[in-house]
Amino acid sequence: MLSAELPLIDDIRAASRQMVREFGFMQQTLAATDYPPSAVHSILEIGTSGPMTSGQLAELLHLEKSSVSRMVRKLIECGELKETSDADDARIKPLSLTSKGRRTLAALHDFGRRQVSDALARLPEAERKLVRQGLMIYARALAAARVTEAEAA
Repeated sequence: MLSAELPLIDDIRAASRQMVREFGFMQQTLAATDYPPSAVHSILEIGTSGPMTSGQLAELLHLEKSSVSRMVRKLIECGELKETSDADDARIKPLSLTSKGRRTLAALHDFGRRQVSDALARLPEAERKLVRQGLMIYARALAAARVTEAEAA
């Protein structure tokens, strides 16, 4: 790391911390729900990607399988998720949203879209596109760095 890059790095880190706070990740619950961030992300990912196992969800969210298993149990107890058995292999238990989970997903999308829309409304069109492009590039770079670090370990 070059010392000339430190101001750039520190500015990106500060902006990332501010975004985390603005999105509400420092609170006990997230997105106008009674759920912690990991549960909200679980509902969003299962709702977006379709049925998946707890192991697949843990990998997607970069969380420990034991933590995801506990969180999934709570979401099942709350009526947000259901677990079924795979027709070919009873050991595989795909998770999917219940009707309550689909309503929660819709509310999460409404909340998130409104939050982003309100922020983007304060920017000119060119900057809106720049925000999208920059965030997508940055997210890809973060993922690539994580994978490279994991491969080196």
